[in-house]
Order: sequence, then C-alpha cells, then structure tokens
Amino acid sequence: MALLRTLWTDLRANWKTMVVHGLIFALVFQVFMMLALILRFQAFPNYVTFYDWIGNVSWIVQSTPAWSDILPIIWEEWLIEIGKMNYDYGTGISEWSLNVVPSRLLVLFALGAMVSLCLALLRRDSCEAGASTTLRATTGFGALLVAMTNATMSWVVCCATPSWVVGLAMLGLGVSTSLALETMGPVLSGAGFGLLFALILVLAWRKCRPAPVSEGEPANA
Repeated sequence: MALLRTLWTDLRANWKTMVVHGLIFALVFQVFMMLALILRFQAFPNYVTFYDWIGNVSWIVQSTPAWSDILPIIWEEWLIEIGKMNYDYGTGISEWSLNVVPSRLLVLFALGAMVSLCLALLRRDSCEAGASTTLRATTGFGALLVAMTNATMSWVVCCATPSWVVGLAMLGLGVSTSLALETMGPVLSGAGFGLLFALILVLAWRKCRPAPVSEGEPANA
C-alpha cells in the first residue's frame, strides 16, 4: 500500500530526530513537573532518594507468582524520588514529591517521538493555513492528554500517591473530585495516543495521494 510505504519512508528519514525529540521531551517534562511543584508550594525540595529499580524488578519477578500481577507492579516501580520533607513530625513526612518512574518515561519518550513525526509530516504538507492550524492544534491536544495523564507528582493531601490527578488538585480542583477522576487516566492517555496515531495516518495519506490535475483550456483548432 502507498500509505504504508509513505509512512515507512518518513519513519526511516526521521527516526534519529524522533529519538532525540523523544528523549528531550521525557526529560523536559520531569523538569516541568518539578518547577510546577516548586512554584505551587513556594519551597525547594530537600531530599532525593534513588531506588534500585533493576534489583526491585528482579525481586518482583522472582516473588510474584502470576505474570498478570508482575507487569502492573513493575509499571508503578520508582527510580528516583525528589521532594519536600517536613521534619516537624518525628522522622519526617513527605509533603510533596516528584517520582521518576521508568515506565512513564517510556510513555513520554513515545509521545515525544510521535509528536516529532507529526510535525515532520506537517512541514511537508501543502494544506491551507486554516487546515494546518487545525492539524497542529489536534497534535497539541493529543499530546496534552497523554502528558497530563502520565504526570507522577504526589501530595500528602492526595494520600501522597503519585498520580496525574495531583496536578488537578494543585490547580484548585477538589481533592475528592480529582481522586474520582483518577481511573480515567488510561482512557484519556489511550485517546491521546489514538488521536496522534490517526493524525499520522491522515498526514501520510495526504502526502501519498495523487496531486489533482487541472484541466487546461482546449486549444483552438
């Protein structure tokens, strides 16, 4: 199919840029979340904890009998925790933190790579200004859905569980309402990826379709 050939050609031509953009996006998003926490709570983090992610994953695989349980547990395993500890209560309690989770880094990397491909296809697309703006807005909306639902911030008010709904609570949405929306995270994230994937297919189709042939005026006899 011409669509698949066109898509494969663009992937081969842009894969290095996609990898770089994916890595940059995953790292920059961690910085963005940390800045959001610092600005919201008007305090700098005072502790950093590194976890033995590889060792923990190995222990999970060895000690968990069902593979259906292994993958979800590994998915939530932490690599780094950076936050603000309040020592007014005994040994201290973490008021807020940023949790770096490898599985979410992988999701954000994939998101950055897909956005990079969308933008590369958009640059080569010959659509009108209005259509181009719509397509760019669609790319941004899909990226927002995925990024928002893969945030890993925690706040003691939200039971100190790293989740995307902590961001909603920080913005002023009621804590109970925010926690009630938590189960919608996978659905919204899947919708964002679906939107980006559909947009990539549309742009690839637009690129491979034959150009319209304009009919000239008949020559005089």
